[in-house]
Amino acid sequence: MNVPQRKRLIAACGKGGSGKTALTALLTKYYLQNRQGKLLVIDADPTMCLPATVGVQPSMTVNDVREKIIREARAAGPKEKQSIARSLDYLLLEALIETDSFSMLVMGRPESLGCYCPVNDLLREGIKGMAAYFDIILIDGEAGVEQISRQVIRSVDVPLIVSDVSARGLQTATLIREVIESHKIIQYKKIGLVLNRVRNQSHARALAQQTGLELLACIPEDESVAAFDMQGRPLLQLPDDSPAYVAVRDMLAGNSF
Repeated sequence: MNVPQRKRLIAACGKGGSGKTALTALLTKYYLQNRQGKLLVIDADPTMCLPATVGVQPSMTVNDVREKIIREARAAGPKEKQSIARSLDYLLLEALIETDSFSMLVMGRPESLGCYCPVNDLLREGIKGMAAYFDIILIDGEAGVEQISRQVIRSVDVPLIVSDVSARGLQTATLIREVIESHKIIQYKKIGLVLNRVRNQSHARALAQQTGLELLACIPEDESVAAFDMQGRPLLQLPDDSPAYVAVRDMLAGNSF
């Protein structure tokens, strides 16, 4: 197995329905075929679509851990609370899904009301510590990048902003770029746009210029992806000559991330 020279953390973000989850699954397929170290896949989207897309079934989410900590902390004294904090790594391991080829964390859907910022900070640091044991980390983010910064990690090597060719999708992509660059929400080494479900590449490339982002890939509309979604089949099983996968493979092979 080839060991990467550096860790890589790639996050897919963009408008809801733009194809972030499918892209993350295709990134996973690529890195499984091109072994470059230990792979961790994080589903940071509350809709929790990624597990089925990569063929796993979570029994516990990171939010389940969060809720468990909150319940125990409410009934605990000072010493017990310190013990809970020390056991965080162990609790997070309960939420870690391990397959033969990669590991996965599912953030889950918050159900409790109220502010639990200290608990979220604790979880973020715990996940950051766990991520240190992996060489490649892929994140399927919520619409936008705030959740990535708030709950998972503050530094992302490559934020991939995903959009279709709709006006709303491109506007969202532009807004995400502006927020990242102006507010310094996350640190990154490279940022770029991935256009999804493209029918006319020339038209798509012209539209991409509106966002001010480097266009890294045009993923064509792919009937096999739609068929797999309809059948509930994991996208990791897509054939290697699937047009969508070929576009993702070429993007990764042609860039230094």
